[in-house]
Amino acid sequence: MHCNSCVLMIESELKDLPYITSARSNLRDNSLEVSGDFGNKTKEQIAQELTIPLASHGYTISVEKEKRFVQWGDFKIALPVAITFGIFFIFLQKLGIINLVNAKNFNYGTAFIIGIVASLSSCMAVVGGILLSMSATFAKEGDTVKPQLLFHGGRITSFFILGGVIGTIGSAFTLSSTATFSLGLIVGIVMLILGINLLDIFSWSKRLQPAMPQFIAQRAHGISKLNHALTPLFIGIATFFLPCGFTQSMQLTALSTGTFLKGGFTMLAFALGTLPVLALISFSSFSIKNNSKSGIFFKSAGLIVIMFAFFNIINSLVAVGIIPPIFNF
Repeated sequence: MHCNSCVLMIESELKDLPYITSARSNLRDNSLEVSGDFGNKTKEQIAQELTIPLASHGYTISVEKEKRFVQWGDFKIALPVAITFGIFFIFLQKLGIINLVNAKNFNYGTAFIIGIVASLSSCMAVVGGILLSMSATFAKEGDTVKPQLLFHGGRITSFFILGGVIGTIGSAFTLSSTATFSLGLIVGIVMLILGINLLDIFSWSKRLQPAMPQFIAQRAHGISKLNHALTPLFIGIATFFLPCGFTQSMQLTALSTGTFLKGGFTMLAFALGTLPVLALISFSSFSIKNNSKSGIFFKSAGLIVIMFAFFNIINSLVAVGIIPPIFNF
C-alpha cells in the first residue's frame, strides 16, 4: 500500500463482502486483519478469495509477510527523465508560461501540471477505484456515458466552487507575510513527503503523509455504492474530500490566495490536470500500477514532485528574506 487512499479502498471493498464482519488494514506494515465466517477454509484459501475483489485495483493478499525490494535500476531511466522535465519546466518558467506554487507569484499552469502528476500517481488510486466501481454499477443497466459526464462535471464544478470558498476563508484571515510563508512551507513539505512516497524506498515515509479524517473519506467513498440518477454527480463532488495529498497541498495553496476567484481557479486548474487520465479510466481499465514499467514511472514522478517541493521551499525562504535568491524563480 502507498497511502491512506489504499487503506480506505481495501477496507471498503472487503467490508462489502457478506461474510466479512470487520476489516482493518495497516499502512505501516502493509498488513490486513479480517474477521468473519470463513468456514473450514485455510488461510491460504482465504487470502486467495479476498484477493478477487481487490485484484482490479492492483492489490493482492498473501499470508506471507511482504519482502520489500527496492528496484534501484529504475533510477537509471527515472533520473534522466526527471532532469529533462526539470529543464523543460525551467524553460517554460523563464518564458513566463508557468510559475512555481507560491501565493505572490502563481500561475495556474503549475497547478495543471501537478494535477497531471497526481492523476497518474498511486495516491489517485482511490478516485480511480471509485470511478470504476460507479461505472460498473451503471454499466449493468446499460447507462455508460451520462454517469461519466455527471461525475466529471460535478468534480470540476465542485473543485472550482469549493476552492473559491477556501480562498474566501483565507481572505477573512488577512494572511500576513509570516502566515503566507508558513503555508508555502507546508505545501513544500507535503509535496516532499508525497515525492518520497512515490519513490517507494523508505517504508516509514508512508506514516508522514497527511490524510483527510477517515470518517469523511469513508462517507465520500460510500456514495459510489448507491445507484441513483444523480449519484455520479455527488461522487464527483465528494472527491474533493478524499485523502489525496496532492489535492490537500493545492487546497492549502488556494487558502493562501485569499480570494474566491484565485482559489477557485487554482483548484479548477488542478482538476483539469487530472481530467485526461480520469476520463481514460472512465471508459477503460487503464491502470499504470499494473504496467511492467510502473516502477520507473513512479520514481520519475516522485523525483519531479520532490523538485517541485524543493523549489517551493526555496521560494518561500527567499520571499521572507531568510536566504538570497538562488534560482531567480
